[in-house]
Amino acid sequence: MQAYAITLLRLSLGVMTLAHGLLKVFVFTIPGTVGYFESIGFPGVLAYLTILAEVGGGLALLLGVYTRWVSLALVPVLLGAAFVHLGNGWMFSNAGGGWEFPVFWALALLVQAGLGSGALTVSRRFA
Repeated sequence: MQAYAITLLRLSLGVMTLAHGLLKVFVFTIPGTVGYFESIGFPGVLAYLTILAEVGGGLALLLGVYTRWVSLALVPVLLGAAFVHLGNGWMFSNAGGGWEFPVFWALALLVQAGLGSGALTVSRRFA
């Protein structure tokens, strides 16, 4: 049962990560995301790296490929998001979004990195 609980966490994190990456591509658009990153003082190239990390990392988590490494690699992305939302207060429902959700997400990724892939991976070799 434990392996399937770990898998549920991995799949949930994968869906959320992929959804946020695709949101930046299809809703905000890539130029819009780049513009937003630049408007808050980040270099535009960081928007491309964030999209790549979220789309690629989300897919890797869904497939169970290099789960520990991918989870760890996504933590700085979420801490960056928490930093952006820091001035908006704790609750993510605050205007502009607070920092509770990205911090919780980063902690969940750390837990996933500690637990590994669980069941239902593409290959145990890459888990």
